[in-house]
Amino acid sequence: MAKKFGGIINLDIRDSVPDWTPYTADRAPDGSPNVLIILFDDTGMAAWSPYGGRIAMPTMDRLAANGLTYTQWHTTALCSPTRSSFLTGRTHHQNGFASISEGATGYPGANSHIPFENAFLAEVLREKGWNTFWVGKNHNVPIDEWHSGASKRNWPLARGFDRFYGFLGGETNQWYPDLTEDNHNVDQPYLPDDGYHLSKDLADKAIEFITDSQQTAPEKPWYMFFCPGANHAPHHAPQEWIDKYKGQFDDGYEAYRDWVLPRMIERGILPEGTDITDINPMPDGTFAPSDSVRPWATLSADEKALFSRMAEVYAGFSSYTDYETGRIIDYLEESGQLDNTIVMFAADNGASGEGSPDGSVNEGKFFNGIPDDIAQNLTMIDKLGSPDTYNHYPTGWAMAFSTPFRMFKRYSYQGGVADPLVISWPKGIAARGEVRNQYHHVTDIVPTLLEALGVEFPDVVNGYMQTPLPGVSMAYTFASADAPTTKQTQYYEMLGTRALWHEGWKVVALHGPTSGIGHFEKDVWQLFHTDEDRSEAVDLAEQYPDKVAELVALWFEEAGKYNVLPLNDLTAREILAMEIPAVIPPGGTYTYYAGASDVPERMAANVHGVSYTIAVEFEATDADAEGVLFAQGSRFGGHSLFIKNHKLYYAYNFLGIPPETQFVSDVAVGVGTHVAGLEFAKESVGEYGVSIGTAKLYLDEAVVAEGPLTTMTGHFSLCGEGLAVGRDSGDPVSKEYDHGFDYRGGTIVKAQVHVGDDAFIDMERMLEAAMARD
Repeated sequence: MAKKFGGIINLDIRDSVPDWTPYTADRAPDGSPNVLIILFDDTGMAAWSPYGGRIAMPTMDRLAANGLTYTQWHTTALCSPTRSSFLTGRTHHQNGFASISEGATGYPGANSHIPFENAFLAEVLREKGWNTFWVGKNHNVPIDEWHSGASKRNWPLARGFDRFYGFLGGETNQWYPDLTEDNHNVDQPYLPDDGYHLSKDLADKAIEFITDSQQTAPEKPWYMFFCPGANHAPHHAPQEWIDKYKGQFDDGYEAYRDWVLPRMIERGILPEGTDITDINPMPDGTFAPSDSVRPWATLSADEKALFSRMAEVYAGFSSYTDYETGRIIDYLEESGQLDNTIVMFAADNGASGEGSPDGSVNEGKFFNGIPDDIAQNLTMIDKLGSPDTYNHYPTGWAMAFSTPFRMFKRYSYQGGVADPLVISWPKGIAARGEVRNQYHHVTDIVPTLLEALGVEFPDVVNGYMQTPLPGVSMAYTFASADAPTTKQTQYYEMLGTRALWHEGWKVVALHGPTSGIGHFEKDVWQLFHTDEDRSEAVDLAEQYPDKVAELVALWFEEAGKYNVLPLNDLTAREILAMEIPAVIPPGGTYTYYAGASDVPERMAANVHGVSYTIAVEFEATDADAEGVLFAQGSRFGGHSLFIKNHKLYYAYNFLGIPPETQFVSDVAVGVGTHVAGLEFAKESVGEYGVSIGTAKLYLDEAVVAEGPLTTMTGHFSLCGEGLAVGRDSGDPVSKEYDHGFDYRGGTIVKAQVHVGDDAFIDMERMLEAAMARD
């Protein structure tokens, strides 16, 4: 709020007195600490070295040795919801993030629009005198505001951050990311052949942001939310980092569980006597088949080699990103800032089961309902982690990295919600290398930081009366390992799964195929005494029915407080009917222009499952004119219209499954004004809902190539690579050209896409994909 003018105003400036008191932000108290939150993705408790895991994390080890390791810190089981709580201190349902942004249903707890009554911590700290930065993954901008023409009121700069650099979606290609800086799209600064990887780029940008602020305002503390793409799929890493783990996972995922549990106990992460739970899923078929685990002993030798390599790539990705994060820590130490920087190193949910039981070289297959082919995947084993793959390990490793718990990401068991957290603050925490066992949750992060910084959360922010913070501060744990937990109750809900922890007891509702769609009243509630049974191995519900009834009633009480209802396990047809309506132009024809920002796929013409036409009006002033006229997606799913060697091409890349389909003109493209066109007429629906039909390639009014074409039923891209005119801005769709391939030797007037009304959509498959994705 602007301050009242404290000077004197008279007719003549010579007789007036100025007031140079800042009009907006306060000055942070001298000696105020900086804050660095390092938030990884998709990592179970048993993966990383500070917790006894096999994946070496020297930077996290260093911070743990210089601070505290928390053993009972919890998240929401999914990334966007957890991140919303990191940002605001409120529960994910209070923030409208019951699920990811793409899963918004229009109810207060699930609309993906964080209310202004839930101010971001950045909004508070900026006004209190901190510089504020966000680097890396976002996925908290509402889906209807992702595009360039949308309001930016929920983008980072409008919610308290001075600067932003990263990606808006849930994931991105680590070699060819979809990047945003502040409020606009930007190209990556260089390419993989020149050493580019997103983890390195993000670390460079984080150091740049901090350095810029310190050079001009060294007295100002700063707050940074640093969110690398790791360890979310695609698992991409430099080859030398993957090779560090060669052979280290050959014993298999069940053996890993047996190996890691004693190490976790030895380090004090788990108490003596902790039991290991059964292999996922439970044998009664409670959970979806896509979440099942194939026992290691049943795999062929080739499958074992493939699955082991997938774990090696994941581990290399994690360690490499830890190394790049370490450059930030090194910079802080060298510049004298580390001692008074509160560093929190955490993960946002449990290990990911989105790779299905067989793993994948392109997880886009999973989201399009197309099963992976083990034989085909084996041909890519030496390319895993490279730009040629979009890979994800199988569910067995999600189970292993979530040892000793049941299930993984998306579930309300500990496997989904128990996550690593290390806190280091040399100036403010005297303890070094100690473990803390108090029970806490992501909603406790903001209260902890507020207490450590000496800042009170205002009652009003930007004119909005604020919702009270539901969490409690963890700062009492800084000085005491033995202090009893101050948190009393924590509810959980994710995609219909429910749980509640209260004073050392936890109930979990089984909800899945055995319950039936809806019918939440038929869910069976399990009971675990977590003070005695950290892994939730022994169900005590039959022994203590009164305790179950007490805790279930408390869950409903908490649900009423925090916008948890209605519970959502809608059928695909029902949920699609509730999506934010797409803006479809009159007649179903979309028009695009060269030079404009990429159009995100969810906002672009949807050519999946329908007949469609593409027409690009262009001029060739040079006989050697060439380049991309129209492109959408990537080599892992996409299509492109381009000119090369005087010929017009249309390439359709079906989920990266070779070979890509190509149509090439039988005549040359000459100098002059032309219209290039592609017409796809859908004729039938094939297995997995794919569309089968005939494509015709046009140059002006002549058909210059034609033939059969099969098109995808789901999204081209999971990572935000959108529709572009005049260039292919991300990972190239076609092997016929390199990154970019900007049109040159003429100009493009416009491109138009018309979509038909003959869609066939497998609703159930689309729902399964959408709800699994993050």
